[in-house]
Amino acid sequence: MKNFNDREKIIQLTPLWKGERFEDGRPKVPDKYLDALYGMTLEEVWKPIFVLGYEHQFVGGGVAPLQTLHDDGRKLVGRAVTCTYVPTRPDLHDVQFGRGADDGLTGNYNQWVIDSLVERDVVVCDMYDKIYKGTFLGGNLTTALHNRTKTGGAVVWGGIRDVEQMKKVPDVQVYYRGIDPTPIREFVMKDWNDITSFGGAVCLPGDVVFGAGGGVLFIPSHLVADVVEGAAKTHVKDDFGFEMICQGKFTTAQIDRNTWSVEMLDMLLEWIKTDPRGEEYRDLDWSKEYDLAINGDPNDTQTAL
Repeated sequence: MKNFNDREKIIQLTPLWKGERFEDGRPKVPDKYLDALYGMTLEEVWKPIFVLGYEHQFVGGGVAPLQTLHDDGRKLVGRAVTCTYVPTRPDLHDVQFGRGADDGLTGNYNQWVIDSLVERDVVVCDMYDKIYKGTFLGGNLTTALHNRTKTGGAVVWGGIRDVEQMKKVPDVQVYYRGIDPTPIREFVMKDWNDITSFGGAVCLPGDVVFGAGGGVLFIPSHLVADVVEGAAKTHVKDDFGFEMICQGKFTTAQIDRNTWSVEMLDMLLEWIKTDPRGEEYRDLDWSKEYDLAINGDPNDTQTAL
């Protein structure tokens, strides 16, 4: 058993994932779902998670907002590599550094994580909101992060430095709490690829990170396929619904219901079949929606989420 980044522990944490796994045990959500997420909005992706009871997967605004390295609208999508740190304590540092040495790890705690990354990974780091001497990433490590992940990035509940250098690294997006010129100091790794929580959200190793619209969602790996399909359905229902409202065929109250009537679903599927905007959605299965329309949905509300 490894001291850090232990495969068996990661598998125990993610038993609902039934697909392929990385060598370290993290769920390997297929690339096709990551690709699909780039075309979706934060609200479309959030809804199917929330209605299943996963209400603590978003971190972003409020009294403790995240900042973004780039404000050009680019999304951050990838598979989570989690790490958690605590304030320094001499005896604990000696123990944890020794455990890392037993695992063959070299360098500093944050370098251990960066050196492990593979393509399309995203670092999710709880730096306990440490900004002064809490700069998890700078120019060098962001360059290394890009070289390993290609399109990845990081979510850092703490600080970054060398921002001008970081901005020059292509195809990377970083969410962070603050900027400080100090190098990282006086911290200890608590765990790596274990349960990480900050800003009211929970992230497990292998969750899919979706950064967009000023915040970040951590999508449980076993839900990603359903989330992508649910987000696609939300998107096409919105396109159809906006047109129906403009034509006066349905009210906003009708459109905003979680469960649509059979009549509305029939019109939606006809629109998908005949309108060019519906072409990419023609393979979606709406049998579940028809079943709810016919037999009732106990969770239906007047206003959709």
